Amino acid sequence: MAGSDVILLDFWPSMFGMRVRIALAEKGIKYEYREQDLQNKSALLLEMNPIHKKIPVLIHKGKAINESNIIVQYIDETWNDKSPLMPSDPYARAQARFWADYVDKKVYDASKKIWVFTGEEQEKGKKEFIEIMKVLEGQIGDKPYFMGESFGYADISLVTFYSWFYTCETLGNFSIEKECPKLIAWAKRCMQRESVSKSLPDSKKIYEFWNDMKSKLGHEHVPEVENFGSFHVWFSTG
Repeated sequence: MAGSDVILLDFWPSMFGMRVRIALAEKGIKYEYREQDLQNKSALLLEMNPIHKKIPVLIHKGKAINESNIIVQYIDETWNDKSPLMPSDPYARAQARFWADYVDKKVYDASKKIWVFTGEEQEKGKKEFIEIMKVLEGQIGDKPYFMGESFGYADISLVTFYSWFYTCETLGNFSIEKECPKLIAWAKRCMQRESVSKSLPDSKKIYEFWNDMKSKLGHEHVPEVENFGSFHVWFSTG
């Protein structure tokens, strides 16, 4: 595999891939980006992630690292000479991992219910989503970032979902800012960082992508979350 020492296999709307892009940008790492067609997975993707067969995959010197939060930790530990993403204190590091894990286990599944369902099921998903956002907002509180004064690992785990907030709000007919103003203030603060603003696609472009996917899949298939075909597979990686 000739070329760059660092290669990222990714798909542009993936909130999980965005995490890796932010971490690489924070560290100033040059890399080769390879957009993946997840309806026709490349031989390289299947070779480098044979277990899950999903993006993102970071390839560093020919070796693959999978799962976005694991990749972000790997980037922080490997390029540790600038822009630390994890706190230096062991307890604070444990807390950062806890909140990143909370995001992984809660946010995607709740937001998916808003995208996929309508009616009563969507309302349940919306209520669940708002409750989760309020928990996260409580952790941020009046601090600039999750763990205090410095942008880092826990912030990266959540901020990429911000690009999908407009889609959630439009489909669910609600305002996240009205429900969680401090959370949105935090997200806007993160967006002032070049690493974030250049890694997150425009939110309306995400919404257009969703509508295009929904049209291709057909409205009759949308409620079938467990059988949601390629779209479900694209974003179910952590």
